[in-house]
Amino acid sequence: MIEEKVRDLLQSPIEEAGYILDEVVYTKEGKTYTLMLVIDKEGFITINDCLAVNKIVNPLLDEADLISDSYVLDVCSKEKGR
Repeated sequence: MIEEKVRDLLQSPIEEAGYILDEVVYTKEGKTYTLMLVIDKEGFITINDCLAVNKIVNPLLDEADLISDSYVLDVCSKEKGR
């Protein structure tokens, strides 16, 4: 399952940066696939936190090439992700 593979790949690097990978969701709406990473940390998540995690995971996802479809990467907070 894609979500499990993505979690296995990204959990440690995200935790090393001080965040929690709360949820990984891979969905298709219409013709668009979305990989949503829901993150959390002690205190509040800001847009800068989402951008920081995005910068960490983007190259890892590109290198691992786990998803053959074209997709949108959405890194969001636990509060906004649900």
